[in-house]
Amino acid sequence: MRTRLLDDVEEDDPILSVVNLIDVFLVVIAALLLAVANSPANPFSAQTMTIIKNPGQPNMEMIVKEGQKLERYQSSGAIGEGHGTKAGVAYKMKDGSMLYVPEVAGDPVR
Repeated sequence: MRTRLLDDVEEDDPILSVVNLIDVFLVVIAALLLAVANSPANPFSAQTMTIIKNPGQPNMEMIVKEGQKLERYQSSGAIGEGHGTKAGVAYKMKDGSMLYVPEVAGDPVR
């Protein structure tokens, strides 16, 4: 008779339902963590990755990841300039492909 009273008390215990809810939430959290870890937007999933934030804007930013090294470049908003020489000519073909013809010193581009 005494064991029957203990069984009835254990079946109606509200703590058991709370423990079950906690178990469900742990499974949901684990599934979300796995989804985020396998996301292609995760910058730590690929060995080499380049991300450009706000392209074409004055506050443009570029993040480059190579292996374990992260480098961050910020736009100054100024137009770049430099000194150099002509290296050749690029032609766009009818099929959309690009053809690059290097320039040899003293030889005109044909």
